[in-house]
Amino acid sequence: MTVSKRKLIQKHIKGNTMNKRAVSVILMILFFGTLFGTLLGEFFGWVLPDSVVREFFLKSVDFNLAGLVGNETGVITLDLIMFTIQFGLALTFNFTSIFGFAVAYYFLRYFR
Repeated sequence: MTVSKRKLIQKHIKGNTMNKRAVSVILMILFFGTLFGTLLGEFFGWVLPDSVVREFFLKSVDFNLAGLVGNETGVITLDLIMFTIQFGLALTFNFTSIFGFAVAYYFLRYFR
């Protein structure tokens, strides 16, 4: 193999690995995009006067971990006699959180 072919192969391999992002970075960017969108929606709800537009920005869908098992409190409790562990996770989505997620996804695609 000649030196020029070896350099070309090394450049090709390096180029492919430099374009890949870690999954944790992608999830973090999408999470913060969604968080920013939710905060923006709450801000719009705070600033806008009482109207249909305000209700649109404040309308949200709530998910919680305990709702999956039918618990009304929003917390899963594991009692192990000696100690008790409680697990809880609640997510709230509104229109602007989905918009923030889409903007974060767009930036991930645009800035490769």
